[in-house]
Amino acid sequence: MRRVDLRKSKDLFLKMGEVIENAEFNEVLVILFEIGDFSAVEKSFSFIKEKKCILLNSLKFNQKDWTIVIKKDKNAL
Repeated sequence: MRRVDLRKSKDLFLKMGEVIENAEFNEVLVILFEIGDFSAVEKSFSFIKEKKCILLNSLKFNQKDWTIVIKKDKNAL
């Protein structure tokens, strides 16, 4: 399991894509990112599915941060 803090990232999805690409299959990633509105949260769900990952958990960390827990899986739909 690896924790990745993307709260200061200028391009969240580019950086998240790099993190997922470099992850091993079956590796669990805890990704923390900042939200202004909830569009980034909604986009992240479809984004991780496209990247062959399984969403294990999603929660609001505090007033402006969101955490998703994903698993990179080569068998994901």
